[in-house]
Amino acid sequence: MPKVLRIINRFNIGGITYNVTYLSKYLEPEFETLLVGGPEEEGEDSSLYIPQSLGLQPKVLHQFQREINFKSDYKAYQEIKKIIKEFKPDIVHTHASKAGAIGRLAAVHCKVPIILHTFHGHVFHSYFGKIKTEFYKIIERYLAKKSTAIVAISHKQKKELSEVYKIASQEKIQVIPLGFDLKRFTINKEQNRKEFRETYHVQAHQIAIGIIGRLAPVKNHALFIKAIAHLKKSGVQQFKAFIIGDGETRQNIVDACYANQVSFSDDAKAEVDVVFTSWITKVEWALHGLDIVALTSLNEGTPVSIIEAQAAGKFVVSTNVGGIEDVLHPDCGYLSEVTDTQAFCTHLEKACNNIQNLTEMAKSGENWAIDKFSYTRLVSDMRQLYLKLLKTA
Repeated sequence: MPKVLRIINRFNIGGITYNVTYLSKYLEPEFETLLVGGPEEEGEDSSLYIPQSLGLQPKVLHQFQREINFKSDYKAYQEIKKIIKEFKPDIVHTHASKAGAIGRLAAVHCKVPIILHTFHGHVFHSYFGKIKTEFYKIIERYLAKKSTAIVAISHKQKKELSEVYKIASQEKIQVIPLGFDLKRFTINKEQNRKEFRETYHVQAHQIAIGIIGRLAPVKNHALFIKAIAHLKKSGVQQFKAFIIGDGETRQNIVDACYANQVSFSDDAKAEVDVVFTSWITKVEWALHGLDIVALTSLNEGTPVSIIEAQAAGKFVVSTNVGGIEDVLHPDCGYLSEVTDTQAFCTHLEKACNNIQNLTEMAKSGENWAIDKFSYTRLVSDMRQLYLKLLKTA
């Protein structure tokens, strides 16, 4: 039985944990997998409950940190080499940047036959300054040369990696979209909607608008606040907005609320423009209570919230970044360029003013999303890639 060592940055709530969990669990019994990753950081909730719910017991490397730290990174590198020597994997498959760097270097040193890396996103714009960004590009080009194959999660991402940033050749990059268990977004809709709206005092006539994800600079929540202010100025009064998640930029978002005269609270019962809910682990419960799902990111891989929103039958208003064009059904959302603040605000206003018709249109995305982004399809695609690479190793 081939062995796979699967390494992720950290076990924080997000789509990566779901994907590595499904791959680790459902590639059995054909492949034996050891799942390894770092702990969640301050301001994040742990996602270890996800693999544990399927009977997996991942190994947590506490040396893994999000930022570069040569002392802890070296310790993590040594620990992964030790794991490789003990586990003796045929495949080392890394997911996301930090795991990709340390994990692949360790795999190269230990002469693992097959080394793969999945880009769930990239840091080649909107994260760092020019010098640091160029440094990361150089590292990724070097690591790509040492990799047996690179996995992109959308065709647009493959084009960026091969043509725009020249990380690897097109021939080396395989496109395997993300996969999830989306059935839970199609059941108990009415009950979930009733409970969510009662919990947060959303009236029957109010439109519930939500943005889901960690509060970080790249997520650009300031644009969401500007759009909420625009709704108020445009006379769209019957709405209540929700910021679902937590993280380092919470105070910046609060400051943006003050600057734009947007009322806010973390009290579920407060009659305000925006409610900060922090993390909601039962995301289907929240989605069923919402009417519109927004995304304002400056950079993305494949945003999980957009896939889940469609599976729940919700209309999307988003910036057009990363692989969003590949994952958003044309009838299910409005896209605007990340630099066009007015277009985003106008799209959100338009969606609020036409919510009944758009909700009907959004239903066309439910089965489409489930078929295209199921975890069974993800597992099947990855199995085929592993077997192909094992034959040629």
